[in-house]
Amino acid sequence: MNAKVRLYVDHPLGAGQTVPLDRDQAHYLFGVMRLAVGARVALFNGRDGEWQAEVAEASKRCGVLACVEQSKPLQLPPDLWLIFAPIKKARTDFIVEKAAEMGAARILPVATDFTNSERIRQDRLQAHAVEAAEQCGGTYVPEVAELQKLSALLDHWPENRQLMFCDEAEVGQRLFLDAVQSEDPPTASGPWAILIGPEGGFSDAERKRLQAMQQAHVVSLGPRILRADTAAVAAMTLWQRALGDW
Repeated sequence: MNAKVRLYVDHPLGAGQTVPLDRDQAHYLFGVMRLAVGARVALFNGRDGEWQAEVAEASKRCGVLACVEQSKPLQLPPDLWLIFAPIKKARTDFIVEKAAEMGAARILPVATDFTNSERIRQDRLQAHAVEAAEQCGGTYVPEVAELQKLSALLDHWPENRQLMFCDEAEVGQRLFLDAVQSEDPPTASGPWAILIGPEGGFSDAERKRLQAMQQAHVVSLGPRILRADTAAVAAMTLWQRALGDW
C-alpha cells in the first residue's frame, strides 16, 4: 500500500536504510498528520527516487523511518532554467512553486535595471520549491539560486544554452513556437533558459544586449502584456509543449 504523505529528506535512501527525523518533521508526521508506528510515508531526496518507508519510532520531537521499497525512480526534469526578477513576496513565492511543479531544473532570481524587489530569502524560496515537489509527486527539487545581477549572469552565459527571452515589447509579434520552428535547422531540445522581466519591463540597454546574444530567441507570449507571475507559467507551458517532456 502506497503512502498518502510525501516528505523530502536530506538523507540517503535505499533498501533497509533508516532515516532519522528532526523535530519539525516529527511534529508534522506525528502531531499534524497523526501517523503512528507502522504507518507508511513516501520519501524522496532528489537523488535516489521515491521510497516507501514505515514509521519505526515515533515521538513528539523525533522519530525514525525505515525504507521498505522504491516506488518511483529518480525523474529528472529537462535541462531548463527559469530566470526571473523578484516581485512582491507572495507572487515571487508563486513563481518558485510553479517553476518547481512544471519542471524547471534550476531557478535563478536576478536583479534587472527595473527590478522592484532588491532582496530575497533564498532559504525560504528553496523551502517553497521543496513543498511544491512534495505536493506534485516529483522526485527532484530544483535549486533556487541566490539573487544576482542579470548583467553578471549574462557575462558568463554558457555557449550551448539557448535563451527564451520573453520581451513585452514583442506583444502580438513573434510567438515562441514560430521562432523555434523558423530556425534553420530548427532549434532542438537541449540546455535552455527562460527569462521573464520585472513589472517595469526591461531597460533599453538590457533589451539591446539580449537581442545581440547569439543564443537568445526574442519572443512574445501572446497578444496581451502579462503580469510577471502569469508570464512565468505561460512561458514554461509554451516551452514544455514545444521542447520539453510533456
